[in-house]
Amino acid sequence: MSDSEDMTEFASIVERIERGEVPIKNIERELICPICKELFTHPLILPCQHSVCHKCVRELLMLNYDDSLDGGSECSLPGSPRSRVPSPSMERLDKLVRSGSISSPGWRRGSVTPRVTTIACPGCQHDIDLGERGISMLFRNFTLESIVERYRQAARAAVAIMCNICKPPQQQEATKSCMDCKASYCNECFKMHHPWGTPKAQHEYVGPTTNFRPKVLMCPEHEMEKVNMYCEVCRRPVCHLCKLGGTHANHKVTSMSNAYKILKEKLAKSIHYLISKEDQVKTQITGLEQLISQTEENGQLAERQATEHFDRLFETLQERKSEMLKSIEQSRSRRMGQLKSQMEEYQGMLENSGLVGYAQEVLKETDQSCFVQTAKQLHVRIQKATESLRTFHPSADPCFDEFVLDTSREETLLKELCFGGVPDAPMIDLSKSRVYNEATIFWRLSDDHQPTDQHLLEYRRLGGPRRSPTQEDGVWQAMECIHAPSTTVSGLDADSLYAFRVRTCRNSVFSPYSPEVTFHTPPAPAFDFLFNDKCGFSTERLVLNKRRDTVESMAGMAFLLAADRVQTGSYVSLDYIIGDTGISQGRHYWAFKVEPHSYMVKVGVASDTKLLEWFHNPRDTSSPRFDHDSGHDSGSEDACYDLSQPFTLLTVGMGKLFIPKTSPSSSSAATASGDPANRALPMPQRLGVCLDHDAGRVYFYDADNMRCLYERQVDCSGIMYPAFGLMGGGKVQLEEFVTAKRLTF
Repeated sequence: MSDSEDMTEFASIVERIERGEVPIKNIERELICPICKELFTHPLILPCQHSVCHKCVRELLMLNYDDSLDGGSECSLPGSPRSRVPSPSMERLDKLVRSGSISSPGWRRGSVTPRVTTIACPGCQHDIDLGERGISMLFRNFTLESIVERYRQAARAAVAIMCNICKPPQQQEATKSCMDCKASYCNECFKMHHPWGTPKAQHEYVGPTTNFRPKVLMCPEHEMEKVNMYCEVCRRPVCHLCKLGGTHANHKVTSMSNAYKILKEKLAKSIHYLISKEDQVKTQITGLEQLISQTEENGQLAERQATEHFDRLFETLQERKSEMLKSIEQSRSRRMGQLKSQMEEYQGMLENSGLVGYAQEVLKETDQSCFVQTAKQLHVRIQKATESLRTFHPSADPCFDEFVLDTSREETLLKELCFGGVPDAPMIDLSKSRVYNEATIFWRLSDDHQPTDQHLLEYRRLGGPRRSPTQEDGVWQAMECIHAPSTTVSGLDADSLYAFRVRTCRNSVFSPYSPEVTFHTPPAPAFDFLFNDKCGFSTERLVLNKRRDTVESMAGMAFLLAADRVQTGSYVSLDYIIGDTGISQGRHYWAFKVEPHSYMVKVGVASDTKLLEWFHNPRDTSSPRFDHDSGHDSGSEDACYDLSQPFTLLTVGMGKLFIPKTSPSSSSAATASGDPANRALPMPQRLGVCLDHDAGRVYFYDADNMRCLYERQVDCSGIMYPAFGLMGGGKVQLEEFVTAKRLTF
């Protein structure tokens, strides 16, 4: 086909589309809401470009909001700093949505945690941020709404649209619909309500319809402004105020006419391509039909073959069962006969019965010759019976131990009985898997490199001090249809032990389970923060990455110059960095990794007042090892705290973790002796810190096994911050769970 012919056909397709000549039948599945499974009603366009009914979005929003107030959400835990309000009713939902109180995803600098309200798009499963104004920020999909209306009219062609003005029983069929009045009229009512010479006569009218769309699309953020531009970053219409000073100020935009032209041309070209490939599509459909037929036939054949194999197994088992039961029966009959004969013999020894009775009758014989003739043989029998009585042995063994059947090996073989293409069991990757309020589990597949259809992860709670009503100890719970080699499990109880196992599926055949692995959840919800690059941050000696989740101490020239003061007895300073979010109430947990090569790193918590003191004092005395308030070396590991301090820092370095001396307000996993060697533990690969602000207590954990290494009282009268001090070469990296939410925003 030449280029001119191709362009002519393309133009013809565009004209057909514009005139509405493209048949609307057979498109019902494109007009079905993925949530309610019905035709769209007032569809809204989500930021991911998928559409959902207005009522469905509202119900999703309320469901997520109710979940955030129930158990299983960290927001509902006692002492959580997040705001808590009663569960809304349906009548209050619209007020909450319009006020934005349940749809603000923004991060508030002064709050401990971000207020997040998201819904999962049913089309792509991505979390959708509804913005500060919630549903009111979403555009209505008027184009889709019009198509649904045309589809409804085509499906119910015999059902007429009635006039909204006429009253039954004289109600007439509508002949026009006014887009300004948003009503349908018969001829007489239309003339009556739109008289000539009045402004209403200028109203726009169309054929009878129930879909009334506005003439001009207004900006949902600036309700009095028309949308006249298209944001190429967010892929949505915007007004000039959005571009001047709104959320799209730095985004690339284009005019609405240009966006209309480009998008319409792209869509028409795509349709043209599909129509031009109609023969190819029909061929592929025929191929798919053949594959469906072959799949049905091959599936039935495989089912028959499997049935035959199992029937042969059943026959073999039945044969072996009959033979073994026959052997048992023969042995039982033989033994029963022997024991019964012996019993009858012994019964003859009883008085007045059997042998004894006969001997007693023989004794009555008075003729000597006759007696001797009979008594000789009788005496031999009596002697044998007497000897048998003295050395009694049953004639048969009643025990059937030799007939005990051990089928454990066969049962194992039967349980492992599988088709030839069964996949190998996967292995859970302990180096990547992490467990906080949620568990992110990774696993490695077998080396056969054959694709798998899905994975099945199962987990169960093994124990802990708290338990959700939905989780029973020891009961496996399954997560099916996982297509990636990892998944996230939500709703885990704090301070509890969980077991996980996984298996894969290929062609509906499951692999054996992986070996079970256990993880211990932290004692409190995960506290999310990043390193603060403003307050007290030393750009001379500390290097912070762009994500602000890793900090490294560099021993440069400034460090060497400061080291001159060591000769006079001064301390070389620590360089401090803190989290960018403080804690004012509740229990919170965070974890991090200290590089093994680090020279000295102090980790813990400090109050806002103490941090101000450290950051504003001279560098050589800003370390907590020198406390102006107490007048003693309050940061030394050898110091014993008798009073609650507004900070607690643990020293880590050179592959060791140093436990301070214990006091009445503290305890540790190490000894309390004065020998520092006894208080030096191997550095854990991951360290965890739990701050109970309400109880005024801080805990340090080995994050791999959740073993508490040290705990003590801390003064939480102010706002507490995660604090880190580095000296020499050192590096600290926050765990992904600690930074994930912040990096998302």
